[in-house]
Amino acid sequence: MKKKDLVFTIGLSILMGVIWVLGVLAMGLWIPVRPKAYLFWFIGIVVTTLVISVWHSMKEDESDLKDPKRQKYMRKTTKKKKKKKK
Repeated sequence: MKKKDLVFTIGLSILMGVIWVLGVLAMGLWIPVRPKAYLFWFIGIVVTTLVISVWHSMKEDESDLKDPKRQKYMRKTTKKKKKKKK
């Protein structure tokens, strides 16, 4: 797992935790609901978190598909071409 994937997963978990707490507070203070609504809210948050996390992990990053040596070569040759034009 790459660092940016780990940061995304932790950030997503914190965000969903905050959304869950706000929803429970709203249901407890202002919106009259049945006790099962809390369970459905929890299940909905967990499923949403999992779906977003799986979607993000399956999305291919373009940097993974490129060869680092080829990129380095292209940067060097581009710089040389720019210097020659001046």
